[in-house]
Amino acid sequence: MGGFQYLDILFLAAIAGFIAFRLWSVLGQRTGEEQPRDPFPRQQPPAAEAKPDDGRVIPLPTRNPPPEREVAEPQGPNLTEIRLADRGFEPDGFIAGARFAYEMIVGAFAQGDEATLAPLVAPDVLAGFTGVIARRQAAGEVASYQLVSIKSATIDEGRMNGRTAEVTVRFVAEAISVVRDAEGRVIEGHPTMAREMVDVWTFARDTRSRDPNWQLVATGAR
Repeated sequence: MGGFQYLDILFLAAIAGFIAFRLWSVLGQRTGEEQPRDPFPRQQPPAAEAKPDDGRVIPLPTRNPPPEREVAEPQGPNLTEIRLADRGFEPDGFIAGARFAYEMIVGAFAQGDEATLAPLVAPDVLAGFTGVIARRQAAGEVASYQLVSIKSATIDEGRMNGRTAEVTVRFVAEAISVVRDAEGRVIEGHPTMAREMVDVWTFARDTRSRDPNWQLVATGAR
């Protein structure tokens, strides 16, 4: 009787071992189905739909980007040095301020308003403006200026001169500008016809100063 019980125990143990082996073979081995799924499957288009020059942007970075992306250079002037020296510098905000300054300066110059010009321009530029204003006044000439529109204002160059940031802006504007002599005759410009003007101005600011304002330090035309 004891021998039969011993055989029964061996038989049950063999069955249990076989069941455990089958469970391990199903649950304990990696079959390849355990790989995590791509959380952004729609960001990877099917290979059949991909085109080499279709302009499509894939948002997930690749380990080996196309050569043209590796050698591409940033558009526009390099403003890195100015950004490092002046953490508050932002090109779009700067251009908005430059457009406003342009309108104020050319209007004040035409009107001979030296008080308005003084804080906006550097001393040597102010001296040039006031010299022209004085000559006109001495000759009895009267200038008038009406800005029609600023068609564009773009940064041509940005650089650091010591601790002073300098940014050159190219303005393309349309304005009605006229100068009349003492008798009221037009000697320069046209009283009703707008003309296009291209001005290249350089603004500067000491990056160590708490004053956020920029001054006009040079003017030119192209």
